[in-house]
Amino acid sequence: MEILGYAASLLIGISLGLIGGGGSILTVPVLVYLFRLDAAIATFYSLFIVGVTSMVGSVSFFRKGQVDLRTALFFGMPSVITVYLTRLYIFPAVPEEILFVDNWLLSKDMFLMITFAILMVAASYSMIKKCRGEDCDEERPVKKNVLAILAYGAATGLTTGMLGAGGGFIIIPALVNLLGLDIRKAIGTSLFIIAVNSLFGFSVSITQFSIEWALIIKIALLAIAGLFAGMYFSARTDGKKLKPAFGYFVLLMGVYILLKEITDF
Repeated sequence: MEILGYAASLLIGISLGLIGGGGSILTVPVLVYLFRLDAAIATFYSLFIVGVTSMVGSVSFFRKGQVDLRTALFFGMPSVITVYLTRLYIFPAVPEEILFVDNWLLSKDMFLMITFAILMVAASYSMIKKCRGEDCDEERPVKKNVLAILAYGAATGLTTGMLGAGGGFIIIPALVNLLGLDIRKAIGTSLFIIAVNSLFGFSVSITQFSIEWALIIKIALLAIAGLFAGMYFSARTDGKKLKPAFGYFVLLMGVYILLKEITDF
């Protein structure tokens, strides 16, 4: 299973490079089901892997002028604060045994994976649906809704802090619809926000878990290698056509994880 895990790590990076986001959502399931890690530890390790890979990916966009640092700061502040509060207070407060009914135990690990499966189903929708109305490839003026932006930022921070996921499916629509960025700049800015959130969350929790540095560094390096391969092929293929297909894959994975955790399918 470990060999499959390393192969899947490469695919995480490839999908991230090909479609510009979403691939990182597979990190936690790969760590749990292929590397046999507890869900709580997997969410922690995912912060490092997703953070490093996203930071490397954002550099490419930055060089092309497709990272809006001002927007990243505006959106990222509530997100970082929520990551901090979640990793330091909310995540540790979740009990190891949440609910016990008729010999059925809802453990912390099961709760995390069920929540993660629901997240995957939600994320798949944003990958499958097409842009409607105004062209998503062009920047357009919008009236900024500060409260909505703060809410999206906080939701992203909670997602990253609790589940170790980047939250790109929350960030990118917010940057396009609330802040008027074109899709390429939204993807680049999203990767930067994800990198900062994830690495900050990892640093906050670094004293709470023992770390298998060799494992997470190998996975991160494979994901980065896959990222470069994906970006290479992205220049020669239409990522917009690949994204819905990946969305359906994420949807199936989310449903499978949900069934597996609830019914031991």
